[in-house]
Amino acid sequence: MKSRIGYSAWGVGVVQFFAIHGIVESAWARPYSWARNNISDLGNAHCAMQQEPEPRYVCSPEHGLMNVSFVALGTLLVVGAALTGPMWRRGVTATVARILLAGAGLGFVLAGLAPADVNENQHVLGALLIMGTGNIGLLLAGVGLSNAVPGPLRWATSLLGVTAFTALGLFFSHHYLGLGMGGMERVAAFPLLMWTLAAGARGLFRQTPRKQDASSSVKLITE
Repeated sequence: MKSRIGYSAWGVGVVQFFAIHGIVESAWARPYSWARNNISDLGNAHCAMQQEPEPRYVCSPEHGLMNVSFVALGTLLVVGAALTGPMWRRGVTATVARILLAGAGLGFVLAGLAPADVNENQHVLGALLIMGTGNIGLLLAGVGLSNAVPGPLRWATSLLGVTAFTALGLFFSHHYLGLGMGGMERVAAFPLLMWTLAAGARGLFRQTPRKQDASSSVKLITE
């Protein structure tokens, strides 16, 4: 039961985030751009011209809703990291991976409580936790996942971690490879969310061995 709560927390957290992301960006008078705008722009409390890391005008009428979503996402990521024990190996690597993924959740909470134009230092700390510790956690998760998790998912986990961490370096060095500032930031931040959604869905909807055995027994009896 605890693990199902954890898997559900991951799924609900990510789904609500993207749903609210769409609602909040649609409220902008000037069209919001995934290429030109940061994710954090959606939570900025004031309308103003922002210069860093690239010049852009930011005015998010529904910033309060976005910040609530950040906090909710972060809280649910922490819950998932704590309660998804069956999908992890025993050992230091898995434990560290889960702690780092929970750190990413804390980063989302900090980002939501401190919009970038209200408390920049706290917001930047939150962003570093999300894209720094979170992506390292994703890298380690590829090794820390249980053998019960299919091999392709374990390999994909590590690949997502490498992709996100590489994108983070490109983002900080202002090399956007044609994706724009916002686009490269998303390549650095979204793999973690895509992974938690996939891992949560897999854990929530897969049949347990006991249920599979019971189903097989019933089938044999009916035959």
